[in-house]
Amino acid sequence: MKMRNELNRHLYVQKTSNIERLPYNVEQGQYADICSGDMEAVERGLSVMEQRIFLRQLSDDPARNALLHLVIVASDTAKACVDSGMGHDEAYTLADIYIRKADKCRTEKELICLLRELQMDFAERMREIRKQSVISLHVRKCIDYIYEHLQQDLTVNALAAYCGLNPSYLSRLFFRETGIHVKQFVLNAKIDTAQNLLKYTDLSYLDIAISLGFSSQSLFIATFRKISGTTPKKYREGWSVSNQ
Repeated sequence: MKMRNELNRHLYVQKTSNIERLPYNVEQGQYADICSGDMEAVERGLSVMEQRIFLRQLSDDPARNALLHLVIVASDTAKACVDSGMGHDEAYTLADIYIRKADKCRTEKELICLLRELQMDFAERMREIRKQSVISLHVRKCIDYIYEHLQQDLTVNALAAYCGLNPSYLSRLFFRETGIHVKQFVLNAKIDTAQNLLKYTDLSYLDIAISLGFSSQSLFIATFRKISGTTPKKYREGWSVSNQ
């Protein structure tokens, strides 16, 4: 009851100032896209959560306002993903990681970029969960082996021998269930791991190349550029700048 006058005043100001909130169905639509693992749709709708930062003022300070919104989005996203099949500990631990990262940001721009990263990260993890639920035991076994042996020369023949399948059959099965050929999947997995090593370690490009089974540093750099669109050096430098 003590807040009635304050609430009425704020509602009046919003109405007379034509201040609009983000429609509930629009915001929930973004959460639905994240939970479905539809990364393309999530990327198209990234501005949705950014709009709420400007439409709903939680603090007079722009950076703190963005921080408070990120905390809410992180928690709501975690809950939505848990309801859609993500593990409780994984979802909320991931949310906590982003909230701690947000606490170190100093500008509104940094926080908006982090909010984008948060949404895409959750969406990608939900996409993997969706895949795992429909992938056969043989393909799942093959994928696990790939990630555990990235330093090796992972040919279709080698993977087929491990899974106990005919190479041609494995190739067809893998493509049918993942939408990508085995060779390309292996390269993507290597580059995805390389990106994490570039971000979180000081390993040289040669060391990373060797650890991921590339025959030379030059081949690693060429493959990295082809798949990610940039060089390992620029990728590492870009990551360092964005996290300063």
